[in-house]
Amino acid sequence: MKWGLMAQNAISQEIFDAVVVGSGAGGGTAVHVLTAKGLRVALLEAGPMLDVGTEFKEHKVPTDYDHRGAEEGGKAYFGKGKPFGFFSTTSGGWELEGEPYTVGEGSQFQWFRSRILGGRTNHYGRMSFRFAEYDFKPYDKDGLGFNWPISYQDISPYYDKAEEFIGVAGTVENVPSCPDGKFHAAPPPKVHEMLVKKACDKLGVICIANRRAVITKNLNGRAACHYCGQCGRGCQSASAYSSAQVQVFPAMKTGRLKVFDLAMVREVLTDENGKATGVLYVDKKTRTEKIIKAKVVILAASACESTRILLNSKSKEFPNGLANGSGLLGRYLMDTVGFGLSGTVPALEGMPHYNTDGYGGAHLFMPWWLWDKHNKLDFPRGYHIEIGGGYSMPGVGTYHGAARRHGYGANMKSKIREGYGNTIGFAGRGEMIPNIHSYCELDPNVVDRWGIPVLKFHFKWTDYEWKQARHMEKTFAEIITAMGGKVAGLSASQRESQGISIPGTIIHEVGGARMGKSAKDSVLNGYCQTHEMKNLFVMDGASFASNPDKNPTLTINALAWRACDYLAEEMKKGNV
Repeated sequence: MKWGLMAQNAISQEIFDAVVVGSGAGGGTAVHVLTAKGLRVALLEAGPMLDVGTEFKEHKVPTDYDHRGAEEGGKAYFGKGKPFGFFSTTSGGWELEGEPYTVGEGSQFQWFRSRILGGRTNHYGRMSFRFAEYDFKPYDKDGLGFNWPISYQDISPYYDKAEEFIGVAGTVENVPSCPDGKFHAAPPPKVHEMLVKKACDKLGVICIANRRAVITKNLNGRAACHYCGQCGRGCQSASAYSSAQVQVFPAMKTGRLKVFDLAMVREVLTDENGKATGVLYVDKKTRTEKIIKAKVVILAASACESTRILLNSKSKEFPNGLANGSGLLGRYLMDTVGFGLSGTVPALEGMPHYNTDGYGGAHLFMPWWLWDKHNKLDFPRGYHIEIGGGYSMPGVGTYHGAARRHGYGANMKSKIREGYGNTIGFAGRGEMIPNIHSYCELDPNVVDRWGIPVLKFHFKWTDYEWKQARHMEKTFAEIITAMGGKVAGLSASQRESQGISIPGTIIHEVGGARMGKSAKDSVLNGYCQTHEMKNLFVMDGASFASNPDKNPTLTINALAWRACDYLAEEMKKGNV
């Protein structure tokens, strides 16, 4: 492997036991588990170090800022600020200056990238669902997609470990499509959710307590959630899980973790024996290439970023990217199928206003209720339903539409109060079947500001996903009607295009380096270890063989924990 002269002069003197690239759910879990086992670990993050005190604004209000949240750093927020608003803790977005990606002709794809310690775990919805037994063997169920090389029984103990450590609130329900876990007590439902449940009971749709990575009792020095409802803004008390606060910061205190922030990894380095020896990265602070050496390399930079690093890591043995003997690196990319519908419910009008914050997002949700009726549906697999509603805090621009419709003054105020809190929204999150038309590759003509070749995306929804979205639409309309409400239209927050989510916008992209039984049909084995390089692992969503209707983060936590236990044992035996 060749690199620039400057990089040769910037090689770290220490050889770490492991270098981890990416600090989200997979990377955070990896450094937590490995440092606890006594290993010396380097962690590389492409964004800056997280400063909780300045970044998290969960207790701020618009009047705390001269720009009221409409501007950020003197720039107008609309189109230029944070993708979820000034108060959110997102650092990154779908478009990053100097770090482009391209999309193939006839495709749509939007790639969200986080750039801060902790990554997306600082602001994600924290929905924490276990995959069901049948989710690991989907091909056996309907002959579509691919089976995983592991079973629910293999990963179940690691779901236990992850849930008990990060903390997940929920209730035991014995629903086969959404296995129970180790839960903290769940908060009670809100008024609008009670009406949703009543309607769902009438329609035969299961509606149960949501499962979120938010603690409701003190845990490992973290305070129980105080229900401020601002989880998307970050959580200074770490009551809501983020890998930075719950895993990385404690690992740093052991003295066995060294964090390199603003470190943009270009490639994995190898020796003449075909073993990984470390990583080459660009130090954004100095714009110079540097090298970290390690006995083991762990990529956890997100599904597509880890795939990009492997594709850019070429050697004599792997001219098309490391561990890519199968030719499947970048293939079978998946995102969650999304669709949203909203409505107005007269029963919610005129109620005494009360605090509906709770913990961030809904306290109830609907797991897939037709898991045993797949033969009666015109699409395979299924989806879960998320709920929106209540008296949320008005944001910038909330009432511009009301002013246009009702003018200003008393009439506008009366109409706003009349409709405040009477809106209900439903969002479906469903399984996509992997297909050969959905993949990413290196664009041969485009590089980023660091000179690193960028990804080019190709993506296609099939009839399976379209028909699933139509089932969502029909179901949501039935629930709204059963509540005595009126369907208002598509939920703009779902960023839909012609009745289905734009690929990538649900931010659940997985696959690209899937696990399987052999190097002929996959990139990784069941321990997230590359088949062809025993000291190279991928511990993020790239490893997924399928993308069930459950949000992926908890499974990334569990897979990474299992992989690190295996790695530590293999190192002891001298096999890695």
